[in-house]
Amino acid sequence: MSAFFGAYQCQALHHACRYLFMIVRITKALLLLQFIAVLAIAALAETVFLVSGHAYALLSGLAAVLLLRLLITANNFSLAWRYRSETPHQYQVRPWQACELFFGEFKATMLSSSWSMPFHTFSRRIAANPATLPVLLIHGYGCNSGYWHAMSKALNRANITHYAIDLEPVLGGIDEYVPMIHEAMERICRENGGSKTVIVAHSMGGLAARAYLRDHGSSRIAKVVTLGTPHHGTGLARFGVGLNTRQMRWTAGEQEGLPSAWLRKLAESEDESVYRLIVSIYSHHDNIISPQTSSHLDGARNIEFHGIGHVALASHALVQAQVIREIRDVQQAVAASCSRSRHSEHAAPP
Repeated sequence: MSAFFGAYQCQALHHACRYLFMIVRITKALLLLQFIAVLAIAALAETVFLVSGHAYALLSGLAAVLLLRLLITANNFSLAWRYRSETPHQYQVRPWQACELFFGEFKATMLSSSWSMPFHTFSRRIAANPATLPVLLIHGYGCNSGYWHAMSKALNRANITHYAIDLEPVLGGIDEYVPMIHEAMERICRENGGSKTVIVAHSMGGLAARAYLRDHGSSRIAKVVTLGTPHHGTGLARFGVGLNTRQMRWTAGEQEGLPSAWLRKLAESEDESVYRLIVSIYSHHDNIISPQTSSHLDGARNIEFHGIGHVALASHALVQAQVIREIRDVQQAVAASCSRSRHSEHAAPP
């Protein structure tokens, strides 16, 4: 009996931890802390620095918090610089483009962490007259389905039915996310007549998609589009927390870097035919995946961008357009295959 209650308490504690550490709750808590910080700095500005007027004091507090967020983004770029891969000449940016890159990433992180992830999570958005196969969106480390808010708008405009999941536990192993993806795939197949699905995954989500393919095969997958996925790891993972960050580590070596044991084992377990399903989209100026060429996956189709940060990938108009083209190309290939099949049946002798 004591063993039973012990197991029950462990399970209850596990569920409580998952509840407390949901990204939507974490982001809302961080917003509250930032709001308190603004008020505290405003009070300090009035009493110590004798700033006249509540409005100016509040602006001082807001400016201080924004500056801190700006410094966090700058630190990410600084860390990425340590592990960077060589940027091809045609993808190098000029100073004004570097400014656009930095502030574009800062804007994306602010909108994502302070607006879309706390307040715009979703599980599905059904098109009235779907133009393509359904899509499953899989977010990356430290995010939730709200990360896809901007991409979801673009998919809605393109009349594409899409689903999204929240990967939990936040700090768990990547293999723990496979059952969630499988459950989502089963649901999509039930609700869409058993048709195949296109996966669009950001960052760590692309590794979770590969783990799903390893365990469940590709019978229900038409294509996997990864955005800024560390297929060979990232040096910045050493600064993260959780088992999943250890699984995504890239360690610099004398000649070339070494992916984590988990990444090496994943690659060893995969059939090369799986890579033909994958389209890897990445930026040579990614500030989280570094070296940036870690997103290049041999055997897959790799599409390179430049001047776009990591968080900004899913909200950038050029990337959204490319993702929609990839989804539509699958639909055209499926239609062409069906047409050839019907033609073969009609051409067959009696």
